[in-house]
Amino acid sequence: MKVGYARVSTREQNLDLQIDALRKSGCTKVYEETVSGAKTERHKLKQMLEELRADDVVVIWKLDRLGRSLPHLVEIVQHIMKMGAGLQSLNDPIDTTTAQGRLVFNIFASLAEFERDLIKQRTYAGLEAARSRGRMGGRPKGLPNKAHATACAAEILYKEGKLGVAQIAEQLSISKNTLYNYLRHRNVPIGSYKGKSDAKTLKNPQ
Repeated sequence: MKVGYARVSTREQNLDLQIDALRKSGCTKVYEETVSGAKTERHKLKQMLEELRADDVVVIWKLDRLGRSLPHLVEIVQHIMKMGAGLQSLNDPIDTTTAQGRLVFNIFASLAEFERDLIKQRTYAGLEAARSRGRMGGRPKGLPNKAHATACAAEILYKEGKLGVAQIAEQLSISKNTLYNYLRHRNVPIGSYKGKSDAKTLKNPQ
C-alpha cells in the first residue's frame, strides 16, 4: 500500500499541491502535518511510522518535507527500510524500492555520517578550547562547577556560527533553554543568529 506524508511549515499556505500529487501517485492514505521543519515533535510523522507495515511505500513530495536535517532524514529512511517498507520522493532521485534508489540513499547516509563526524570534531574542539580558557573571567555566577566547561563550549560553538542552536544543544547533551541560560551567564548577546539550520531571528528565547 502506498501512504503519503505531506508537510508545510506554519508560514506556508496549504498542503493542496502536495496532497494532489501524492493522491495522483497512488497513495490511499495521506498523513497531513503543518509544523516547522525544525520542530522535533511531528505527531503525524510519528503516527505514520508506527502504523507502517511491511511492503508499504511511503511517498513524499520532496525530501525536505520528511527530515529536518540530513542525519534525521537518514534515520527515518533507515527505520522505514527496517520495517520492510520503501520510500519514494516525487521530486528527488530517491526510490528505495529500486537498486539505483538504494544506491543514492547509501550515498546520502555516507554524507550524514561525515556530517556527524564534523560536528563531533567541532564539539570536542570547543570543549578543549573551553578548558584551556577556564581561568578567564572565572566561573559564571549561578552555574555549578561541572557546567562551566559546557557553558564555555556553548559560547564558542554559538559564536562560531557553524552549527544551529538545536545542533549545539544536542551535541552538548543539554536542552535549548539550558543553552540559552549558559549563553546569558557568559554574557553572549542572543539575537539574530545565522548558524546552520537557524535561519530565523531569535528574540528573547525562553
